[in-house]
Amino acid sequence: MAALAVAGDRGPDLVLVLVVALYAAFRFIPEGPVRYDNMEDHFKYGSTGGDLATGIPYWIWQAMPLVCADTLQAVAGERLAPDYRQRTLTYHSGEDAPVKRRALSREGYKALGFIYEQDAQGRERDLPIGISQRRSLGLDRVYINCAICHTSTVRRDSNDPGTLTLVLGMPANRFNLYDFEHFIFQCAKSGRYTQLPQLDLIPEIQSLGGNLGIVDRYMVYPLAIWAIRDAMHFLENVAGFSVRQPDWGPGRNDTFTNNKVFLYGYSWREHMPDWWLKGRDDPEAGEVDPEGIGIVDWPSIWLQGKRKQRSDGQPMQLHWDGNNNRVEERNLNAALATSALPPVIDHEAIECIEQWLETLEPPKYLFSIDQTLAEQGKPVYQEYCADCHGRNGRDFSGKYVGFVEPIDRLGTDPYRLNNYTETLAVNMATTYAEQERRQRTHPCPGGSIYQPEKLISTPQDGLAGRIAAVAAEEKTYRYKHYRKTNGYANMPLDGIWLRAPYLHNGSVPTLRDLLKPAAQRPETFYRGNDIYDPVNVGFVSTQAEDAAGRKFFEFNTRIAGNGNQGHEGEAFGTELPEDKKAALLEYLKTF
Repeated sequence: MAALAVAGDRGPDLVLVLVVALYAAFRFIPEGPVRYDNMEDHFKYGSTGGDLATGIPYWIWQAMPLVCADTLQAVAGERLAPDYRQRTLTYHSGEDAPVKRRALSREGYKALGFIYEQDAQGRERDLPIGISQRRSLGLDRVYINCAICHTSTVRRDSNDPGTLTLVLGMPANRFNLYDFEHFIFQCAKSGRYTQLPQLDLIPEIQSLGGNLGIVDRYMVYPLAIWAIRDAMHFLENVAGFSVRQPDWGPGRNDTFTNNKVFLYGYSWREHMPDWWLKGRDDPEAGEVDPEGIGIVDWPSIWLQGKRKQRSDGQPMQLHWDGNNNRVEERNLNAALATSALPPVIDHEAIECIEQWLETLEPPKYLFSIDQTLAEQGKPVYQEYCADCHGRNGRDFSGKYVGFVEPIDRLGTDPYRLNNYTETLAVNMATTYAEQERRQRTHPCPGGSIYQPEKLISTPQDGLAGRIAAVAAEEKTYRYKHYRKTNGYANMPLDGIWLRAPYLHNGSVPTLRDLLKPAAQRPETFYRGNDIYDPVNVGFVSTQAEDAAGRKFFEFNTRIAGNGNQGHEGEAFGTELPEDKKAALLEYLKTF
């Protein structure tokens, strides 16, 4: 009887434990990304898995530009409206107050180059293109995906709304990753974010329409705030080296210095000079690590299937320096930039994008083309360009297409080439070494089925041959084709009219400028404009600000890694007479 009495006394406690356990299971166990029913939306908003590793809770993402308005103003500068910070301190009442508050948050992110599109009801989405969302650990979490670097807009003039000219697969020439990284790193360390978040961040979430309950307000979100602070600290250790480099500007990234830090602990704080100590006043005086500047433009990613074979039957050499010839490995390494680390990467999601990109076409030229003049430019192109860049914008055949052009002949800025070292190539072979490759079909958004290719290793001599032989046996995702090269790769020119600025580091604003000797190319110009310049074939690069007075980024070719030399001389067409240059430019518009 005494035992029964004790059990009866414990009954309420057991019920409470059961209720708490059921709540915890219901709240924290469900996990999965938001899924989409077509490949376009999957590319724009689908998860690569990185939001599992460093995903920012949805409401914290929305609140950060408001809570850290000072930080955003310091980072974005004159691309942010001068009264933005003051407006974040003004709160409204009424049913539409959260809607207005979220619009203010989006305005902050737009200053960093994020692109928002409208939903089916004609309202602007709360998340921009290039941001995925997933449910994890009881929260909706968001982070960047592939589209953040490979989607942008084109406008005919300042009155064009731009929303009808969204282009998937083109370089994201408006998005400023440098500023975005600095914003989230600095915000996560700021007093309003870290000190007593119940006083600042959580009330801001409520003003945005978060409607947090007691558990969220006093337990889940305070813990999430500290966890995100630690995640941003980790990211800063890996990617924070950019604070020592010249400002990248929009549309650019340092691709492989991240790998150096992540793979073999490159100590950028110890080895990388701070360019800003001298370069702030004199761009040429700033000190840099000769192997520590790998800043390049993001490439276009159309028609990837055609890049799987060149004139000798091998795949084309990829990345700007041609350091890999396997699309799959190139894509996996690009996914690392979205925090899709080996333990969390979503291979199926990435494989669906990979297959979709094989046939994704660049859009046709927006303006009229003088067909007669273009026909006159065709033989000029065949004589000067076709061997290295393909017969046209869809036929990539050419003797040297997809091969590496030696730097001694090309003469372009060497920093990106020197940044990718032999040591890095060796260490990259350890990535994904223990992750089994599962060659299988699986469904993709829109009803298509992913069909894996058979991994066929072409016989090779020496070390490369031994690595290929091991690859055929081990069946892992380990990188097996990275190597050090001596130049930059000759690339096909599909959609070349949309790939401005030009050269690997984006140092030449228009195709017309590229056809000039380096001494005649602009020393400085402005980046980040999406208004097209049909005369010079590129984006408008001479305007310092947009119609609203917001400043564009001034690109200076005297800065280390920004050199605009090379790809010049008789063989490269820079000595052609002006009438032939005009005809060549018109023909390139057809690509």
